[in-house]
Amino acid sequence: MPKGSGKQLAQNKKAYHDFFIEQTFEAGIVLKGTEIKAIRAARVNLKDAFAKIENGEIYLYNMHVSPYEQGNQFNHDPLRTRKLLLHKKEISKLIGVTKETGYTIVPLKMYLKNGFAKVLIGLGKGKKQYDKREDLKKKEAKRDIERAFRDRQKM
Repeated sequence: MPKGSGKQLAQNKKAYHDFFIEQTFEAGIVLKGTEIKAIRAARVNLKDAFAKIENGEIYLYNMHVSPYEQGNQFNHDPLRTRKLLLHKKEISKLIGVTKETGYTIVPLKMYLKNGFAKVLIGLGKGKKQYDKREDLKKKEAKRDIERAFRDRQKM
């Protein structure tokens, strides 16, 4: 099964706008209590989330998982730090690359795979403002070409 397949629950569209994504990794995530129920209900937001390496382990910060409605005192903190599960080899590779300037680990999407919540993280290099403008121009030109082609097909 290819990476990123399964029932998609959340996507970080801003990551592709702000970073050049060079490589992706599929990571499991450590959850507590009613978090998985809230995630299955797609009550998750990756917009401001980022990952950091601490003591040879990767942690995900600022991922918002809304509290589960039917939960009681066992509900979780929506913005708590969550540990990501990767192989040692992948973690050491990420440690080596993120020590270079400009590289960061960004969560791209969250999905369910065989009943488990997975996070697709990407190794990203920050874009400059002119790169973002260039991407927008390319996207707009592509959209105009498709629109013209579609109008031509109708005639």
